[in-house]
Amino acid sequence: MTTPRTREVGRFFSLADAAEILAVDVSMVDALVRSGELPAIRVGSSGPYRIERTQLDLWIEGQYRQSEVDTAWNEGEFANVAELSGANQRHLRAVD
Repeated sequence: MTTPRTREVGRFFSLADAAEILAVDVSMVDALVRSGELPAIRVGSSGPYRIERTQLDLWIEGQYRQSEVDTAWNEGEFANVAELSGANQRHLRAVD
């Protein structure tokens, strides 16, 4: 009996690999890369883009954090404005 072979994951993903991981179209990943939102490198001057695995992981974590902030903001009365704005509370002062 043979076991299914799992594909080795290298350091870099193609746009298609990243799209598969994110369960989106390749054009969505391409747009994220071209806008600079998702860091990537280009192989050669006009070669294909490659996304480093750690960069994709960091981008995904950032999306989770943004989702948490958006959820808290939408809860309104429970939102801590200083926390949501990223302000350091030590530098805030009371308003008269």
